[in-house]
Amino acid sequence: MLKRLVFLTLALTVAFAAVASAQTVDEIIAKYVDARGGMDALKNVKSAKFFGKTMMQGLEAPGILYVKRPDKVRMEFTIQGQTMIQAYDGTTGWYIAPFMGKTDPEKMSDEDAEEIQEMADIEGPMVEAKSKGNTIELIGKEDLEGAPVYKLKLTRKNGNVDYVYIDAEYFLEVKTTSKRMRQGAEIEVDNFPSDYKDESGIMMAHSQENKMNGQTVSQYNIDSVQFNIDIPDSVFAMPAVAAKPDSTKADE
Repeated sequence: MLKRLVFLTLALTVAFAAVASAQTVDEIIAKYVDARGGMDALKNVKSAKFFGKTMMQGLEAPGILYVKRPDKVRMEFTIQGQTMIQAYDGTTGWYIAPFMGKTDPEKMSDEDAEEIQEMADIEGPMVEAKSKGNTIELIGKEDLEGAPVYKLKLTRKNGNVDYVYIDAEYFLEVKTTSKRMRQGAEIEVDNFPSDYKDESGIMMAHSQENKMNGQTVSQYNIDSVQFNIDIPDSVFAMPAVAAKPDSTKADE
């Protein structure tokens, strides 16, 4: 009988300890927001301009990212004197891709427009998720490269799913696995943010490595950032396509 009581006491102790250490989704998100600088600091950012470099396939491309509330974003990077632009003006996604012979602006496919629109969320989809139509589920706690993390399932309003890994000690994002449809097929990309630094009271990752099937496909590093600067809406608007001369009339 004594052994049974001792065993029951130990079992209850372990159970209570597990409950005490357990984290709910709301608690994890609250700590995540605090770790990034707090809700007030995040919501105070109305616009941002990031300067950085993208490395892919052995090439380095300097670039600029513009973001403006509530839903505008523009990304550009330059390689060998040619600048690629991707943008969303709040309604339309468009791009210019000189590497592909696309020197005039063109509208994006629905899939591409949906993806770049996600980048327009300045504080990210997990902050005030419910009001954005997003849902977050706690999958569990696991180990990631030797460190404990919380694995969350983020389902966006548009149905896209991300698995977000939050460091269990510092409560900052250390990995995101995103699944997206591309040309009728599902692709999976792993993003690894790192090198967090304080920028005007906000903790930001200054490096991000992107992998597919375990292989690095690109890496983006932030050199500097400017918050709450004036960015005209025209920066995000799709330029008008200049009318081309009628070659048949020129031959007359």
